[in-house]
Amino acid sequence: MIVITPNKCDFCGACVAVCPVDCIDLKEADISIRHDVCIDCDLCANICPIEVLEPIYDEK
Repeated sequence: MIVITPNKCDFCGACVAVCPVDCIDLKEADISIRHDVCIDCDLCANICPIEVLEPIYDEK
């Protein structure tokens, strides 16, 4: 799962551009991820230039 660091995003859109399932919503001053659609590929976290997005893995 990808976690968003609050109040850090500069809304550059890099994460939206690389998301293969189009699950990142970037509107005006808000970013959100539809986790029911997300495939946890981590491309958005890897491309984010200011580390707003962080992958969190379940410990099983």
